[in-house]
Amino acid sequence: MAGGEIRTSPELPLRLRLVLPIFSAVNNVSLRRNGTVNRRLFRLVDFKSSTNKKPIKGVTTSDTNVDSSRNLWFRLYRPREAAAGENLPVIVYFHGGGFSLFAANSKPYNDFCLNLSQILPAIVVSVNYRLSPEHRYPSQYDDGVDALKFLDDNPPENTDLSRCFIAGDSAGGNLAHHVTVRAGELEFRNLKIVGQIPIQPFFGGEERTHSETQHARGPVFSLKLADWYWRAFLPEGSDRDHAAANVFGPKSSDISGVKFPKSLVFVGGFDALKDRHKRYCEGLKKSGKEVKMVEYDNAIHGFYAFPELPETGLLLEEVREFIKEGTGFGDQS
Repeated sequence: MAGGEIRTSPELPLRLRLVLPIFSAVNNVSLRRNGTVNRRLFRLVDFKSSTNKKPIKGVTTSDTNVDSSRNLWFRLYRPREAAAGENLPVIVYFHGGGFSLFAANSKPYNDFCLNLSQILPAIVVSVNYRLSPEHRYPSQYDDGVDALKFLDDNPPENTDLSRCFIAGDSAGGNLAHHVTVRAGELEFRNLKIVGQIPIQPFFGGEERTHSETQHARGPVFSLKLADWYWRAFLPEGSDRDHAAANVFGPKSSDISGVKFPKSLVFVGGFDALKDRHKRYCEGLKKSGKEVKMVEYDNAIHGFYAFPELPETGLLLEEVREFIKEGTGFGDQS
């Protein structure tokens, strides 16, 4: 920027500048002061996508039930390469929403996972897990691990589970970390995790970071929202230094001896959680784990939900290269 001027707000298209305040208002009102969610109200902005047997961008989708008693299921995205008989890497994806909102069939996540499947190409398994406050910690982590066990016992057609990546955004990025840690202590027959991809993972701590105070009121994500989500998710009486939130904090466990793959961590310059993400990368390195951090200076929290933003396309390309490096897949192109 000319003259070294520092921007205090992101550059966003007009459509987003109009739409995001409406979404944020409905979101804020849906999260009640008594710690419950007005799900009927939130449905006004949480549009759902049906499965498509007819390819969209060369990708078909289908839903598979894992455990109906806890509404645990996944949406599988199958690109044309798999339909042609090719065995592809697998991305197990966990959606965001502060552990309290959205689902695997919410439109932003359906669209993102469809694009991910088509561009990589890969089989994407988007997991629908239980939500807080009705189901607190560790329900979501249990669901994530059980989804992996189900895949290991029931490999979908044309999947190469020995090339499995765990990914997720925001709360789903938090899930990706904890599920990967738990999986590192298990033995699978078919499934091998070769990479982790947390996109702006939702972490926290009692002590506020500089970015949390600097970007306390973002277009999509705010400190007020974050505090509500933690109160709804963590065990009663816990604070934000709980190991689920502050993964390398004073109450966390040492993961240096746990099998843990290389990570690709995405950071946004206008995200209140930016400093948390950088600390997370430092924590992985100190634990002897390999990590690559990619930061987009103009990115807000949740930027990947908006395909018109240039950072979304850049993210998809970064993930594509990460998978090629991790598995050798695509080297023939």
